[in-house]
Amino acid sequence: MIAVGDKLPQTTFKTMTDDGAKAITTAEIFSGKKVVLFGLPGAFTPTCSNNHLPGYLDNYDAILARGVDTIAVVAVNDVHVMGAWARFSGGEGKILYLADGNGEFAKSTGLEADLSGGGMGLRSKRFSMIVDDGKVTALNVETKPGVDESGAAHILEQLSVLAAA
Repeated sequence: MIAVGDKLPQTTFKTMTDDGAKAITTAEIFSGKKVVLFGLPGAFTPTCSNNHLPGYLDNYDAILARGVDTIAVVAVNDVHVMGAWARFSGGEGKILYLADGNGEFAKSTGLEADLSGGGMGLRSKRFSMIVDDGKVTALNVETKPGVDESGAAHILEQLSVLAAA
């Protein structure tokens, strides 16, 4: 699994724009920027929609005030689902919604989760990370159901600690 100090692998995501689906690479998202990236099993799923994403929306300004350029969310969903979730959640134009349709990012980082027993197939583990110029400076992976380690409150604490260092 990816670890603090590692560079993110080169991956191409899809994101929805006003002009339709657009491919966007890890280099375009992370090079020369500080990014908070959080991942979750799926758009529109209960914990993801009711607990995980809202924390980042509620703390959007506070996170950016700590020197973050972009907040992004990634899920193993197609670009149309992620685009619809952006509109439905009110996060469109704030959070960058990344579709990892085939789970390539999840697999290349070791953050994939086999949820086929629940009928969801290959998905992403619930996680958050701080990425500075493509390098992981903080990583939080949930080990049990719910949002604890990967939530916005924890990221805010980590951003404060990194700023003080």
